[in-house]
Amino acid sequence: MEEACKSSLNFFSDQHLCHADVLSPPEVIARIQVAVLNFLRILTSPAPAISDLRLVARKSSNSRLSQGLLTQTSWIFLTNAFSTRSLARPNAAKAFIRVWKVMAMCSQILGQEKKVTQREIFYKLLCDSPDYFSSQSQVNRTVQDVVALLRCSRYSLGIMASSRGLVAGRLLLQEPNQGVVDCAACGFSGHGISGDLSSIDSLIMKTDARYIIVVEKHAIFQRLVDDRVFNQIPSILITAKGYPDIATRLLLHRMSRAFPDLPILALVDWNPAGLAILCTFKFGSIGMGLEAYRYACNVKWLGVRGDDLELIPEQALVPLKPKDLQIAKSLMSSEILQENYREELTLMVESGQRAEIEALYFHGYDYLGKFIAKKIVQANYI
Repeated sequence: MEEACKSSLNFFSDQHLCHADVLSPPEVIARIQVAVLNFLRILTSPAPAISDLRLVARKSSNSRLSQGLLTQTSWIFLTNAFSTRSLARPNAAKAFIRVWKVMAMCSQILGQEKKVTQREIFYKLLCDSPDYFSSQSQVNRTVQDVVALLRCSRYSLGIMASSRGLVAGRLLLQEPNQGVVDCAACGFSGHGISGDLSSIDSLIMKTDARYIIVVEKHAIFQRLVDDRVFNQIPSILITAKGYPDIATRLLLHRMSRAFPDLPILALVDWNPAGLAILCTFKFGSIGMGLEAYRYACNVKWLGVRGDDLELIPEQALVPLKPKDLQIAKSLMSSEILQENYREELTLMVESGQRAEIEALYFHGYDYLGKFIAKKIVQANYI
């Protein structure tokens, strides 16, 4: 523990780190203790004051897109601009206290050698501190504040991901000292992705696939698995059932590192939300702050895209909703959006329409596999 404390003292004197470290429980506890000692030192100094908490700012103006030198993968990272949580400002006082309460809970969790979900943390804090925690979003933001303060990963704090993701196809998975899971033999429901990020990190993976296909929707994933598309197109299928959770993103990232020659292709709706989901897989998210880079993959957009609309009857196109336009505006303002994606988004907004993957069933329920195969053969992805 003494070595961990020394390391933590050095850490708090270095304000140039803009990523989250993966740490052992003693190292995280040491960083929490140093934060407390710094707070008490200022409070008991000859000129006592309530110190502000300086956190790496999680906002678009503090984000940049980094391109790997040896890979085609780009990812969002945060520069060393800071925001503060201050007890002296009325509108920030509760956020200041929330940070300390979540740190105290994480210290307790780590001391007991347990792992909990953010949902479990919310209900515990809702009962213990109802004046400060009334919603799950407050807990989620505060956890990221603690990550930004201590600059360690969420998992290092003892917090597990809640996973809803599934994987299927030509992939063998094995945890250390466990049996092998054949993802091609798990039925049309696929194999559930664990929320234990350390088990995902330790997975032994083997495949003879030639592609990884990310599917936005659960129902589409089930259709492709039921049709055993992964045998027609040697592939691994993965879905997060909508907006991607951390565990699904981590497994995809791990596969991208384990199988660097396999193209990763995304099948999403032709609407702003579908593009936002693709970009989250591809670049990470600003909301994940210092951890964003850990989940980025070089995902290509297979479909549905503007040049696929000729395959869809006009009556199957749906008007954009206000929420779609709001997402489109956010994407347009982002520097991460590459030009050909921006052109697709512009076409969506100008047409005022959206197309869902299911519209391709106009050609028959077995058409999706043919659609994917043709686009792959033609290398028709961006």
